[in-house]
Amino acid sequence: MNAPTISEQELHAYADGRLDAARRDAVEAWLADHAEMRQTVAEWRIQGEQLHRAFDPVLDEPVPTRLAEAAKPTSRLPLGMAAAIAWLAVGGIIGYQLHGAAPPQGPQPSTSLARQAALAHAVFSPEVRHPVEVGAAEEAHLVAWLSKRLGADLKPPHLAGQGLELVGGRLLPGATGPVAQFMYQDKRGQRLTLYVQRDAQSSRETAFRFAKEGGISVFYWLDGHFGYALSAEMGKPDLLLIATAVYRQLNP
Repeated sequence: MNAPTISEQELHAYADGRLDAARRDAVEAWLADHAEMRQTVAEWRIQGEQLHRAFDPVLDEPVPTRLAEAAKPTSRLPLGMAAAIAWLAVGGIIGYQLHGAAPPQGPQPSTSLARQAALAHAVFSPEVRHPVEVGAAEEAHLVAWLSKRLGADLKPPHLAGQGLELVGGRLLPGATGPVAQFMYQDKRGQRLTLYVQRDAQSSRETAFRFAKEGGISVFYWLDGHFGYALSAEMGKPDLLLIATAVYRQLNP
C-alpha cells in the first residue's frame, strides 16, 4: 500500500486548523512517522497564534478618517489609484506598528527557554507510541544518562501528590547545549513536561515567570546554572501549584 502524499500546503492548513476531519486524520498519521516535520508544524501553529494575538486587534480597528478620505474618488485620481494609495498608507501604519511591536533582536534567554519548552511539549506530548526515549521503568538509567549528558546531577521531581506519574524522558538539542525533558501524566492521560536546560552563566533569579504559547501554559525560572520550564495545557493556577511543588523538590 502506497504511503499517503502530504503536501506542504496541507501541512500549513493543518497547522491553521483548516482541514476537514478525514484529511486531518491522514495528516496526523503521516506526522506520527515524521518527527522533524512534527516540530516544524508545531512551530507554525505557535507562530500563527502569536501573530493573531498581536495583530488581530489592529485589523479590527476602524480605518482612520484621513485614509478613508484618501480612498474616495476625486477628479484628479481614478478610483483604483486612490484605493491603492489608501491601502499603501494602511500597510505603512501596520508596518510601523509591527516594527514597534517586534521583539528586540536576539531573544532574552528566559523568553527563549519558555518558547523552546512549549515547542518541545507540543511536539512530544501528543505522542502515543514514542512519547519518551527512556521510560519510567528505567528511571535510574534515565537519570544517570541525562545527568551525564548535561554534566550535572539531575533530580526529576516525584509528583504523585499532584496526581502525576513519571512517563519517562528524553534528550533534546538546546540553544546552549543538551536539554533534558521529563514527561508526566495524570489518570486522565493529560501530560505535563519539565524542560531542564543548563545555562552558560549562573543566575540567582529564581522568581517564577509565566508565558502562554498557543494553548500551552509555561511556568519557567532560572536557578543557579539551570533553567527550568514546566509546560502543560492547563490553567495558570493549577500549573502554578505543580510548579511550586517542583521547585520545592529541586530546592529542599
